[in-house]
Amino acid sequence: MSIFNGQRLTNKVFKLDIERMRRGWYSDKYFANILIMLDGVRQNAGYQGEYARDIGRDPRGLNVGDLEVEMQFFTRRAGKTVVVGVDKALSMLRHCTGYFDEDGAWVETWDRLTVTAVHDGATVHYDGDPLRVQPVIKVQGRYRDFALLETPMLGILSRGSRIATNVYNVLRAARGKPVLFFPARFDLHEVQAADGYAYEIAVARFNEDYAGQLRPFISTDAQGDWWGGGGGGTIAHAAIACFLGDTAAAMMAFARYIPPDVPRIALVDFNNDSITDSLRTLKAMFDQYATLMEQGETAEAQRYILFGVRLDTSGNMRDECVPPLGDPALDLGVTPRLVFNVRQALDSAWQQWSLSPARQEMAQVYCRNVRIIATGGFNPEKISRFEKLKVPADIYGVGSALLLNDKETNTDFTADVVRIKVDGRWLEMAKVGRGAAPNPDLQPVDLTYL
Repeated sequence: MSIFNGQRLTNKVFKLDIERMRRGWYSDKYFANILIMLDGVRQNAGYQGEYARDIGRDPRGLNVGDLEVEMQFFTRRAGKTVVVGVDKALSMLRHCTGYFDEDGAWVETWDRLTVTAVHDGATVHYDGDPLRVQPVIKVQGRYRDFALLETPMLGILSRGSRIATNVYNVLRAARGKPVLFFPARFDLHEVQAADGYAYEIAVARFNEDYAGQLRPFISTDAQGDWWGGGGGGTIAHAAIACFLGDTAAAMMAFARYIPPDVPRIALVDFNNDSITDSLRTLKAMFDQYATLMEQGETAEAQRYILFGVRLDTSGNMRDECVPPLGDPALDLGVTPRLVFNVRQALDSAWQQWSLSPARQEMAQVYCRNVRIIATGGFNPEKISRFEKLKVPADIYGVGSALLLNDKETNTDFTADVVRIKVDGRWLEMAKVGRGAAPNPDLQPVDLTYL
């Protein structure tokens, strides 16, 4: 599954569209053109050009249609990249390497390939020198047998590694605090499984690098499809609307009917008064919790533990509890002042309640255990600012920022033929400015069981 357990995922997980992939349905069209060219040369006189690079012999007549090549797959994202997508790319090689014979039957040739690859979760570094890339996959074999796979292989490596690296950078900015994975609504549903897997690998990579103990938190079941995770969540704004704008009533219904192992997190910005709705929900939940505890119904009382409140104020809104300063950056959305104000209100809420002496200590602990989840417009820069200011946010929810594909986050992978095999010898044959590059993390791959 990854570098963390030394196992690889197989096509039982990926469920590739094998038939159409073999026919080039997912490949840039020029690869189909290449196959036609190579087949034509193979059936005729071979290479007949005049300007071949030196290969140590007369190249005329060389059967380049059946040429064996060494191809390497790499990224040039600056700095550190968390690599994801290797296992799916290897499954493509296993199930779609080969050719259709004259009768239209598929002939498998994957067993003629020599493949080395890193594991998902490995990291590579790029310092700006294209001659010092770190390949994540190297394939040696007859080029025409796997030429059509370059496009889909690069696609899964590029997207998976981009998502994973974006997540990793957010986790670093959050300094070990949990980050909820919320990008499902910002992209096609077909990508959720791959994206959720990239997120899970990034969490594992962060834990490995920083001795963390973070757990992955995803919002849809599809995001956990490749690794066995399940989606989690509480309520959306729509649910509060169905309860006539009464956040406390919505959360009490959630507590009553949803299994107790699902954390109770109240979304408190519906009325743009986060403190008021936090305190109303807190009081309603605590009263029921305390009553059940006093009655000895400990298990039932767990339903009414308020795990946290989620702040999600829109970027064009100033919450009622945030006095205006006239600066949008300080006033609007989920700001440091909003989080500080809500934290203070939660911690001191019990002091305003008419409590028996027996309930006072219980209430104090209950209130201070409520976490604050900050969501809405968060990215590494905003999270870093919050952490630098020691804002009392316990968990961050991040969505579209994890999908970014701009100058800083672009993780496009490239594949180059860097060597060719002539008369049993491997010869350098790379595009000028590129060349075969090493990576000590590359390991031999047995495609048999993928």
